[in-house]
Amino acid sequence: MNNRTQWFTEARFGMFIHYSLFSLVSRNEWCRGAERFDDAEYHKLQQRFVCDRWDPVHWAELARRAGMKYSVLTAKHHEGFCLFDSRHTGFKSICAPVGRDLVRDYLGAFREAGLEAGLYYSLIDWDHPEYTLDRLHPHRPHADNNRPLGENPEPHRDMAKYREYMFAQIRELLTGYGKIPLMWFDFSFDEKGPEDWDAANLLKMIRSLQPDILLNSRLERGHLEGRQSPYSGDFFTPEQFVPDEGFPVPWESCVTLNNNWGYNRNDSDFKTPEQIIRLLVECVSKGGNLLLNIGPTPRGDVQPEAAAILEDIGRWMELNSASIHSCGNAGLPKPEWGRWTRNGDKLYAHIFTPPAGPLVLKGWQGQIECATLLADGTNLDLTTPWMFAESNCTDAYITLPTTTRALDPADTVIELTLKNGAKLRS
Repeated sequence: MNNRTQWFTEARFGMFIHYSLFSLVSRNEWCRGAERFDDAEYHKLQQRFVCDRWDPVHWAELARRAGMKYSVLTAKHHEGFCLFDSRHTGFKSICAPVGRDLVRDYLGAFREAGLEAGLYYSLIDWDHPEYTLDRLHPHRPHADNNRPLGENPEPHRDMAKYREYMFAQIRELLTGYGKIPLMWFDFSFDEKGPEDWDAANLLKMIRSLQPDILLNSRLERGHLEGRQSPYSGDFFTPEQFVPDEGFPVPWESCVTLNNNWGYNRNDSDFKTPEQIIRLLVECVSKGGNLLLNIGPTPRGDVQPEAAAILEDIGRWMELNSASIHSCGNAGLPKPEWGRWTRNGDKLYAHIFTPPAGPLVLKGWQGQIECATLLADGTNLDLTTPWMFAESNCTDAYITLPTTTRALDPADTVIELTLKNGAKLRS
């Protein structure tokens, strides 16, 4: 870990925000490409982008109360529509009825809330006339976006001209909006990669403009597997899953609250607060972050279900965030009852399934200074229970509260302070 990534690995929990014209379609953030929208029809959505309930201050407050420390907003998604006032296109929010630079609004609100506010920028652009066709492009000659492009129906397109546009927009974002802590690029795949983005020169430009900015791994193919290259950036971004062992470099799992990144009014399959809390703990226990997505409505509201989940997570985080922020892999195997996280001499036992009887820590006798219930500070008994007193073993025992009121159904956290020089048995 270097100084540039320190804040990121301490933060551990962030908010991803997918919001753009695709929100109006209310089906899928890939709708323009997946459904091969006619260009003129898709452009009509710009004149319906009113955003009369746009309130990034509310979004930021929800993120802060949920215990999140950073955020990422879609400044431009694959559809090509810009939420910022780019000089290089009229396909942007400032030219829609909302008439605002939404990126500037967002950055101001989240910075004011004390959050590190980052930006997402799609390398893919289905609106630019020079962006070359591939199997994902809405102009592809067949409906199946899993098939190779085949014969190119628009060979006149010039990727070099698109790159000039892309470089210019990224320069705008990195020179006109103050310090940007994180840039989240999306994405390379089999038909487009670092050579298409001129990744080497793009990285040089970015580092010259903002030396401390964090960049994700998606300038390169293989970003989901953690395959390193000169274009891998500062952190890997597994999507919709948590890697078995984590990665040896900083990483974050980006995950949706339901089954869509953008707003889909028919998708009510939301994860529970318990699922998200345990997912967050799993990421931290493996040395990673969780970037949890919301998809605001076309008018700009956070869905009530999403807001309620974030509030529930926040109530748990308010009492237990010490086991998340600045924590990481404890260097111990996964216990059958939950997960471990660690911050220095503080070890956190995340108990998902309380054992019958005391918590038994094999070979840990004499290594623990004290144990407390993190949520309220209750001191827990480390005395060897009578039934084990004559066993002559080297195990440590923690007597857990017996009342269900003291146990959190999502995750009961025990903070262990280790004795100086403790050598835990792994």
